[in-house]
Amino acid sequence: MAESQTSTETDWVSRFADDVIAESERRAPGKPVVVASGLSPSGPIHLGNLREVMTPHLVADEIRRRGRTVRHLISWDDYDRYRKVPNGVPGVDASWAEHIGKPLTSVPAPAGSAYANWAEHFKAAMTAALDELGVEYDGISQTEQYTAGAYREQVLHAMRHRADIDAVLDRYRTKKDPAAAAKAGRKPQQQKKVDEAELEAAEGSGAADEDDGSGNSAGYFPYKPYCGNCEKDLTVVTSYDDDTTELNYTCSGCGFAETVRLNEFNRGKLVWKVDWPMRWAYEGVVFEPSGVDHSSPGSSFVVGGQIVREVFDGVQPIGPMYAFVGISGMAKMSSSKGGVPTPADALKIMEAPLLRWLYARRRPNQSFKIAFDQEIQRLYDEWDSLGRKVADGTVLPADAAAYSRAVRTAAGELPSTPRPLPYRTLASVADITAGAEDQTLRILSELDPENPLTSLDEARPRLDRAENWITTQVPAEARTIVRDEPDKELLGSLDDQGRESLRLLLEGLDTHWSLDGLTTLVYGVPKVLAGLEPDAKPTPELKAAQRSFFALLYRLLVSRDTGPRLPTLLLAVGAERVRRLLGA
Repeated sequence: MAESQTSTETDWVSRFADDVIAESERRAPGKPVVVASGLSPSGPIHLGNLREVMTPHLVADEIRRRGRTVRHLISWDDYDRYRKVPNGVPGVDASWAEHIGKPLTSVPAPAGSAYANWAEHFKAAMTAALDELGVEYDGISQTEQYTAGAYREQVLHAMRHRADIDAVLDRYRTKKDPAAAAKAGRKPQQQKKVDEAELEAAEGSGAADEDDGSGNSAGYFPYKPYCGNCEKDLTVVTSYDDDTTELNYTCSGCGFAETVRLNEFNRGKLVWKVDWPMRWAYEGVVFEPSGVDHSSPGSSFVVGGQIVREVFDGVQPIGPMYAFVGISGMAKMSSSKGGVPTPADALKIMEAPLLRWLYARRRPNQSFKIAFDQEIQRLYDEWDSLGRKVADGTVLPADAAAYSRAVRTAAGELPSTPRPLPYRTLASVADITAGAEDQTLRILSELDPENPLTSLDEARPRLDRAENWITTQVPAEARTIVRDEPDKELLGSLDDQGRESLRLLLEGLDTHWSLDGLTTLVYGVPKVLAGLEPDAKPTPELKAAQRSFFALLYRLLVSRDTGPRLPTLLLAVGAERVRRLLGA
């Protein structure tokens, strides 16, 4: 009991699971717990969007582990309007701009795609990534829901209560007015800073310019038809009759006008700030996080909380705000900028448990970065160290919980690498061998002669991820190219100490030919030269001598001052070639 309590106190997932179960029981005792995510396949679905899924997934999985029935809904917002042509998408050019305003499912897929439309193309990559990550969910297409009339009663209800909705929205439309700011006790200049912060938070999400249905001279209408001629949402409702549900609209894009009966018309949707709270009530959602762009005053989550209560007689979900996810060396992510890494990109260079861990170990309101640069090697070192602590029982409770959520779900263990060799070692070997399997196996089998690797499959899938990282993320100029011939000029210029350091290294190769042995050897040579024992503690002077010795070895082996860790490099080059390049 004490252990469980400690875990709950230190693990954010457990705390949310407690709250969600309690709230679900309060609302609907004995019913399945419902958590939700929403994804818009308007372009590549990036690693920031993945937090929209992983946060409720982790909570839902904890609830499943406790033996409760839970549904994790992912609403594919594929009936949203196509806002703009994203940058950097292969097979897409400026001609796609002609489709702006259509539903995402009515926009052609990028040229060469195997999928029927734009939305399906971008959903497919995310679906595959979620499968690999072990995310269990029920997918809901909003195109299918709206065009099948699933929300008909909700749409008619919203139209009947349009004045109530308008009144809620109007409370926030005036918040940027200087008079309203003064009433709130803010000076106009202070309000300006607040507004700028909100706009910055909303950048890239579409939240900054969400259409709430206002600005119509004929009155407020929370429903927007897609045009029956051009398929775009450039429509204006000119009249609506509550009794007959007769709706008239005109299209400002093509001039088309039409009269329809909303009790049988399915080609349109509620505006976003009404659509979202409608779905909370319709699905009975208890938990749904949102990004900071939806959590600022006047944005969707805040307004939706009042609309769901006052209009749809529902309850707002428990909705933690989640912070942005960045990439090493990049600012916060926005899929509108193009070239932003997706979950599929991350899963090419790291195993699924590691990616899950990055989302599990940080509270939703903590931002973090995902490494696509050299930092990935340190990240893997940290992950492997955590695994060892779990194995020997020295791990802290919160870290143990995050590790458990990373390596398994309620359904079972995720696939893992049988022999998880250090990622930096695998990357160095892949770099030097250029993926040649026979060479790779030779080197990896020599890492630990007492327990040699007998097949590359033992090191997979981690080996494959490291090879992908080297070939796709490391610039060509940073790749390691081993010399073909000795650098005779450099060898001839060495002083007595330089020649002696090479002699000591070559003399010890045979007896130290393993990863640990070569580590001891290369660090020990400068110690012996200084008249010290090989296991002597380093001093500042000794560290300087070691750096000088290492730089000499790198220049002789790869013509640079730095490179992969020397023990790995020596193993990769092979004893015979090392001797030749070092002048033996």
